[in-house]
Amino acid sequence: MSDEAHVTPTLTDVPEGPAELYLVQPRFVDPLEREEGRIIGPTHAHTFVGMRRLDNLQSCIEIVLRDDVPGDLIETGVWRGGACIFMRGVLAVHGIADRRVYLADSYEGLPPPYAQRWPADRDDTFHLDPFFVAPQAEVEDNFRRYGLLDSQVVFLKDWFHDTLPMAPVERLAVLRLDGDVYGSTMEALTSLYPKVSPGGFCIVDDYALPGCRQAVDDYRARQGVREPLLEIDWTGRYWRKGAAG
Repeated sequence: MSDEAHVTPTLTDVPEGPAELYLVQPRFVDPLEREEGRIIGPTHAHTFVGMRRLDNLQSCIEIVLRDDVPGDLIETGVWRGGACIFMRGVLAVHGIADRRVYLADSYEGLPPPYAQRWPADRDDTFHLDPFFVAPQAEVEDNFRRYGLLDSQVVFLKDWFHDTLPMAPVERLAVLRLDGDVYGSTMEALTSLYPKVSPGGFCIVDDYALPGCRQAVDDYRARQGVREPLLEIDWTGRYWRKGAAG
């Protein structure tokens, strides 16, 4: 997209200055690590998914626009909103005014493990890390920085099991999963994947994490999803939903 340079540097930029800017051991930033989103802990970036996953997201959106695949766009687990800002930016560049971008998140971090229902999350500790907390007001401010906060941006605030089953989403063209753990991933797939239109895309951000990977594999096996799971980078995966998917 022609305006990509105006959006992506701030979304993904990682400071290379003093050590206190890092939540990880200070070091020189490897460009490949930046491209693949392997650096966890930028204090000012709006996303750390990396350029390969952003390129994939742009490609998926532009394919559904080209092919006129009906539906909106959603990310489940948005952190500071960077990937959703990018989604809205792609729609803006293409002059699309009839599709929404939904942001589903608690805006309070990840949920504590519900081991009774999701045993795979029993030992998960993501909920203890304040780094993953980004209040809705902060995400809204980030959208405003790009001039992209408007009626096409819809916030779904609360835990997924409370919001997603009743989400006001009729059809989806792009479903992007970024819930990290088994329960959040399975809840998102169960509630939303049936709404993905044929020809739409399901994108998985956290396939390298055991809980997320198991949830994706379990759901695909149980629902008979046969479309190939394609690699984006070390942790990103995606597939395009077929007519019978």
